[in-house]
Amino acid sequence: MTDYVSTTPGLFPLPDWAKEDLSDLKGHQKGDLIGGDEDGEIAAAYEEARGEVIDRQREAGIDRIAEGQLRWDDMLAHPLAVHDAVETRGIVRYYDNNNFYREPVVSGDLDFSGDVASELEAASDRVEEGLQAVLPGPYSLADLATDEHYGDEAEFLAAIADFLAGEAEAFPDHETLFLLEPSLVESPPEDGEDERASEAIDEVASATDSEVVVQPYWGALEEKVYAHLLDADVDAVGFDFVSDREDNVYNLQEYGAPGSISLGLADGQNTLVEEPETIRERVEWIDDQLPVSAFETVYLTTNTETFYLPYAKFEAKLEALGEAAELAEVKAA
Repeated sequence: MTDYVSTTPGLFPLPDWAKEDLSDLKGHQKGDLIGGDEDGEIAAAYEEARGEVIDRQREAGIDRIAEGQLRWDDMLAHPLAVHDAVETRGIVRYYDNNNFYREPVVSGDLDFSGDVASELEAASDRVEEGLQAVLPGPYSLADLATDEHYGDEAEFLAAIADFLAGEAEAFPDHETLFLLEPSLVESPPEDGEDERASEAIDEVASATDSEVVVQPYWGALEEKVYAHLLDADVDAVGFDFVSDREDNVYNLQEYGAPGSISLGLADGQNTLVEEPETIRERVEWIDDQLPVSAFETVYLTTNTETFYLPYAKFEAKLEALGEAAELAEVKAA
């Protein structure tokens, strides 16, 4: 029987009180981009905010609890932006939206950092089961960064994959790892590079014993990119059905998928909150095309990170996803 699991891709907005407090403590707003080092008061504020978003997920009935990535001011670039071998330079537009990050320029060997592991360790103290880790996928992280050390694109991607694998190996026990790969859609790899991207994802996925979900978004993958992605040893691939229904259905019908699937059905950027019944109906529509019921696990999630949403809307999206998964389970039974 198919297991319907509610979750998110992480990267949450800060609670309103935390935005105000951290703004006062740091002297600027969250989006103004800071480094990874925080003093005691700032660290305490982030810890309190982490506890709040964990509690909100639990209250909403979310099955896989993310740490929230509240410190990730540079969004997916964060694991590099706080690394000692990386220099952060000018402000760069984050894909095609109005958010920005500091350009991470790699100037030395990407050895172990442990920054993300320490966040997940703090979350694991609060989450007894269903903990979900989040990392940028290696292709997207390489795409967002600039290499001034390795000198070769293939070698740089391999170094990024090795770095992320090392980070994942240090994670505490977790049930799921979401690898976020929007660059596979936004800046699709060319011939040869698509195979290397799949190999890089495979290396990171092999570093953990958890279920691994590769979540591209902001559209559908090109056929060749998708076909190569399926060569990676991952448990599920994600599909952004908010941005593109037809091409994602085509890829699934033409090439299949791993044993599980992740469906981006709620809009992570739009303040309009979907009704739980609407999300369930979207699952049924996809089920008519595939069917969804052939998969071992179906993850129900927002199509993108929810960083962009007002906090109250984020909370409402959590409620909708939690209830939608329950409705889907009842329907399947």
